[in-house]
Amino acid sequence: MFREFSRADAVRIVAASARRLASPLLSCGVVLAVALVALAAAPRPAAAQAADAAARGAYLFALGGCAGCHTDIKNKGPLLAGGEPLKTPFGTFYGPNITPDSTYGIGKWSDADFIRALRDGVGPGGSHYFPVFPYTSFTEMTDDDMKALKAYIFTLPAVARPSRPHDVGFPFSLRILQVFWKMLFFDRGPFRPDPSKSAAWNRGAYLALGVVHCGECHTPRNLLGGLDRGRWFAGAKAADGPEGNAVPNITPDPETGIGKWSSDEIATYLETGMDPDGDVAGSLMADVIERSTGKLTSEDRAAIVTYLSSVPPIHNEVEEK
Repeated sequence: MFREFSRADAVRIVAASARRLASPLLSCGVVLAVALVALAAAPRPAAAQAADAAARGAYLFALGGCAGCHTDIKNKGPLLAGGEPLKTPFGTFYGPNITPDSTYGIGKWSDADFIRALRDGVGPGGSHYFPVFPYTSFTEMTDDDMKALKAYIFTLPAVARPSRPHDVGFPFSLRILQVFWKMLFFDRGPFRPDPSKSAAWNRGAYLALGVVHCGECHTPRNLLGGLDRGRWFAGAKAADGPEGNAVPNITPDPETGIGKWSSDEIATYLETGMDPDGDVAGSLMADVIERSTGKLTSEDRAAIVTYLSSVPPIHNEVEEK
């Protein structure tokens, strides 16, 4: 009735049982793996995406120095409610209210409105902004970064305060003239990475040329206020600098620029304001370091150093002897 099992019979029975047991377990494992992949690939909730954008926008907000130009810091005015003066050879401009207030600020602006302002220097009503607003640099930013910046600004308190009118004489007060100014001096973005350069160089260029807009102060201007791109980052004498301050040459020229500075020394200056001689940045640069470059991550700071080190050296003495 019963036959004797051989060793081979036992091995076959155990193997078959193992296969039957493993089959449903394997199926469950496959289903679980697929489910995990699908969960990871699924869109994140809108609230989480908005929080991520606002967090990135807060970083861009700091690097762009938005608070410094749009807040009357001297009189302890509300954040971004406008009133900060900027003296130029053409008159005094006042930073406008850019809080989310729907009447006096930008509360009614769409993403497209905001992008157009930064990309083209044009307001929602079609008026052209004066280039004292550095859209000439912000134009380099990506649409996503512009949207993130707007997302953060819209998390800040709205302030119902009208912007202070600019104190600029005729004919420089005519906004229609900005159309012709742009034809001469404006290069529309966004930034296009150079495939022949490293990722660090491209990141540094994007930040220095766009978000941090170093060229707006460190590049001399012509008689019409356009950046002299033939002397990029070569600095400006006090008579031509913002608020009547000389702006240093930051090209790698060893005599008049920062050509003798090491990469670590440049990075330290951007973070703390201390130069290789132990002097500390003052005037407008002190504010820039405190509110902007001092907030850079170490990776972004190193990227800017990489870019600055590649700029052609220009001999340009800006300090008066």
